[in-house]
Amino acid sequence: MSESSIKPTAEVLERIYQNSEIHPNERFTRLFRYLEREDIYFKAYQKLYANKGALTKGINDDTADGFSEQYVLDLIADLKEGRYKATPVRREYILKKNGKYRPLGIPSFRDKLLQEAVRMILESIYEPIFDDRSHGFRPKRSCHTALYYMKAAFRGSAWFIEGDIHACFDCIDHDVLLKMLSEKIKDSRFINIIREFLKAGYVEDWKYNITYSGCPQGGIVSPILANIYLDALDKKVREIEERFYRKGNASGKISKEYARLSNKLSRLKTRIDRTEDANLRGKLLEEYREVRHARDLVSTIPEGSKSLAYVRYADDWLIGIKGSMEDCIAIKKEIGEFLGKELKLELSEEKTKITHSANKVRFLGYDVRVRRIQTAKKKS
Repeated sequence: MSESSIKPTAEVLERIYQNSEIHPNERFTRLFRYLEREDIYFKAYQKLYANKGALTKGINDDTADGFSEQYVLDLIADLKEGRYKATPVRREYILKKNGKYRPLGIPSFRDKLLQEAVRMILESIYEPIFDDRSHGFRPKRSCHTALYYMKAAFRGSAWFIEGDIHACFDCIDHDVLLKMLSEKIKDSRFINIIREFLKAGYVEDWKYNITYSGCPQGGIVSPILANIYLDALDKKVREIEERFYRKGNASGKISKEYARLSNKLSRLKTRIDRTEDANLRGKLLEEYREVRHARDLVSTIPEGSKSLAYVRYADDWLIGIKGSMEDCIAIKKEIGEFLGKELKLELSEEKTKITHSANKVRFLGYDVRVRRIQTAKKKS
């Protein structure tokens, strides 16, 4: 085959994307050969050089300034001959808003370049089959798309389950992750490159440390690997949602208890508007506030109806439940058991709270609650 007849890698990746989209259960083979093509590294370089961290050094002096055609050819030669070894990352710590520090791994530029090439291939395979409710570190998705989705999907939710996975990125099990990848990718040489990234270790205070688990934050390929790992959680929640859903009594638009309290509020409001006695008016207003608070704690959905809404951004996730608190407790327990058994992750009992939707929960830096639109407006 002549060199001119070889399709550019961008076209190949688009074909992989379309194939994965049409055939979600497709298995992919011979992916390693795409890492032997020069053009994928020039495309990767364009992406990396635009980032401000392109010139940040790892444990050596290798940076984007050293990039050249010969640089690419040397990397490809090492890959072909099986000589490639990932360099340990340089570990730094960045301060979080809560005052704690998050570890950050800084790879050498050579590893960044190869990781970006691997990331592009993984994205073409997995992006079409990721759950729509996952919004973190994905093309054309962001915190804002997650919040916009919640605005519609969480409407009418009676309860929130605030998901918190203890040290998620640090505790990703390498064996579980590689097994997940091997189910979709039937190319041991390609999988071994990812294994190299995971097992590279890190250098801190000039001392080498082995990495037994986790996807180091700072690695180019880490976000998509984490999404592949947590996609199993998305699928589990989807399964729970399908089992949980119940239409209930279709004849009623709102629950009987909510309707009863709303009617009581309406009668109280009429009495408040008509009374001229200041003392009586004060007592009626106090009763009105108490009834309104009681109504805000009651689900609006018809009796017997149940549904579940879910959104995830990286390792932060939130579930909205139209149902009872007992339902929330059961769902939280099932998710916790799944995470522990299947993903070797720990659900934080302390931080994974069940909160009534009339109260605020914190998600992606925003206070979220379900507004009761029937609540009477205060008079000016």
